[in-house]
Amino acid sequence: MLPSTMSHRQASRGFTLIEVMVSLLILAVMATMAWKGLDGIVRSREIADGAVKRTLRLQSVMVQWQADLNAVLDTRSVRALQFDGATLRMTRRAQGGVQVVVWALRSGRWVRWAGEPVTTVGELQSQWDRSMQFQGREPGTLAALKGVQQWQVYFFRGGSWTNAQSSGDVVRQSETAALASAATPESLPMGVRCVLTLGEGSGHEGAITRDVSLASQPGQN
Repeated sequence: MLPSTMSHRQASRGFTLIEVMVSLLILAVMATMAWKGLDGIVRSREIADGAVKRTLRLQSVMVQWQADLNAVLDTRSVRALQFDGATLRMTRRAQGGVQVVVWALRSGRWVRWAGEPVTTVGELQSQWDRSMQFQGREPGTLAALKGVQQWQVYFFRGGSWTNAQSSGDVVRQSETAALASAATPESLPMGVRCVLTLGEGSGHEGAITRDVSLASQPGQN
């Protein structure tokens, strides 16, 4: 009877405090490892979602840029396309008339502003004159991209790309006309190249290049 009694006591004595503490420690370690794994998955998903959103944002901005250029209209009353190194102004077709659109680099932000569609030469000239004073804080200005370090624009003419600031956008017809400050705009380029250098704050690194072909204007070959 003695062996049977000892066996019964050993089976019913339960766990010691040390055994319970060791078990809890093992469970805590396993829970910590599981939490770290779950946290890593969540962080990876957040990073991936953020990258997708930034990419979609960039794509939508470039779609708008292309849409503006595709609608450029030479009205012969104001410049159809002008770039000064930091600001590109254009006149484009819009629902209800013609509008002036400005793309500009201001304090690391690539911004866009569009005037109200107008229907008269006087209104268009007034809107163009106002755009010459563009600061980047006007009502209706949208921050298209942040973290833009540099912006360059090139025009395609005569079979090659040239810097938009040195491509002869204003051609003086003669020495006499030059002395009289008479200048006539050249025809629009066949294409526009946009080069954006993105850095900290943009969610992207390096340069992005986008080429857009311009539609032929009435009266152009």
